[in-house]
Amino acid sequence: MWRRVPRADDGRVTDIITGLYLSPLEILVLLGAVALVAARWLPAAARPPVTIAAGAALVLSATALCVAGIRWQLLPVLAGAACAAPFALTPVLRRRTGRRTWRARWWAALPGSVACAGLIAAGPVAAWAFPVPEFPEPTGPFAVGTRVLQWTDPARPETATPDPADRRTVVVQLWYPARQSPAGARRAPYLGRTEQEARTVSGALARYAGLPGFLVDGVPRARTRAVLGAPVARGGTRFPLVLFSPGLGGVRAQNTAWAEELASHGYVVAALDHPYDSAAVVLADGRTIRTEVAPTGDDREDERRATGTARVRAADLSFVLTRLDRLDRGESRDPLAGRLDTGRAAVTGHSLGGAAALQAARQDRRFAAVVDLDGYPRDPVLRPFPQPVLALTQAIGPKTDPRYLPRLTGVLRLSTATSYRLTVPGAAHLTFTDAPLYLPPVPSLTGSLGRARSTHVVAATTLAFLDTTLRHRPGDLAGTLSAYGDLSVHRPGGRPDGGR
Repeated sequence: MWRRVPRADDGRVTDIITGLYLSPLEILVLLGAVALVAARWLPAAARPPVTIAAGAALVLSATALCVAGIRWQLLPVLAGAACAAPFALTPVLRRRTGRRTWRARWWAALPGSVACAGLIAAGPVAAWAFPVPEFPEPTGPFAVGTRVLQWTDPARPETATPDPADRRTVVVQLWYPARQSPAGARRAPYLGRTEQEARTVSGALARYAGLPGFLVDGVPRARTRAVLGAPVARGGTRFPLVLFSPGLGGVRAQNTAWAEELASHGYVVAALDHPYDSAAVVLADGRTIRTEVAPTGDDREDERRATGTARVRAADLSFVLTRLDRLDRGESRDPLAGRLDTGRAAVTGHSLGGAAALQAARQDRRFAAVVDLDGYPRDPVLRPFPQPVLALTQAIGPKTDPRYLPRLTGVLRLSTATSYRLTVPGAAHLTFTDAPLYLPPVPSLTGSLGRARSTHVVAATTLAFLDTTLRHRPGDLAGTLSAYGDLSVHRPGGRPDGGR
């Protein structure tokens, strides 16, 4: 089965095998290696032409891959081919020189062929487990553009550095409704404005997660569905805002698939990098700020630090909303001036970013709605707030912090608007990010929903909630949400409705 998808290393379209995430050159390497192993077991007349054709295809395609940049997943394929090549090529060469050929008996050759086949099979398995992420096509009526801004808050010192003159700086990536770009327009890289920035951020994320960087070397090769700097969609429509804060150590682009889907439906998504917290933040001047977040081993101290970080993030979110309001009012010549509806703004976040979103909403009434993607509330004092909340949580199990649901429920009950908690069966903590697109589908890591289903559930539920709360579209929101999991509805002054 074949399908058409964007190539990982450029904006053009190429064929890959569904589920294997291999480029045409990688497929040629794989087929050439398989043919070399299989040649030993073919009829005598077929062995020479198959061996020569396989060897030629393998050498040419492997050489081209080495020039373009070979992925580690192809190394076991090349190793299997290298082991098989002498036994496949030697008889052919001896026959051409008129020398007597010798072949091992089948029972002696079988273990070697099986070992080579095992090495070769490890390649596509590794490519499936750690693919170049393939981003889903947004389903909304708008094309998607993206750009990156950097703002410094002159009123806030940077508490992570000793220099009192340092001011708090944030990097913000916007995804917005755009005009349709010409065919073949280059898509934006994932995780950065450039491929070099993407490699820097990808490596930092791997180190933060305790993974060898080479395992996710396909991530910075990816291309998203947005076009960098695309013109804003025509018309006078004003777009609601969705501000996003990533998880602890996370980065602004970690929910790109979700952001692109929302932008295609007429929202402007503004995702933040939080310097000294995000794994790596590349500033406009080229400097890279690495995370200074590390566990201390003391649970109380770690809790205290997480609470402080959420407080700083909440201030970052309010600051960015202020800057977007100034941008909309035309304080700078910006293509989005006059197109942002800052009166309809939602604050969202994943994990610690969800905690920051809840805190920002309580402190800043300009936010009209909140989406918490599996975030434990960190506000030290729980107080009422007027915004409706959608809280998406992973499947609750024995390893879930027993304080999580009671504290989250306590927060939702304090909202003076109807709020929703949706527990998604089969979801894990990273289900609510792009991670299922490029990490192995291990249920404890990325959940059991699958790559495509994970991104769909998060985007569809969020979009239904935002359309109801920001655009006031009629419909049965509880009914829509309950189709995706176990829903509890928290109505003002009443008990939660559960089990829908």
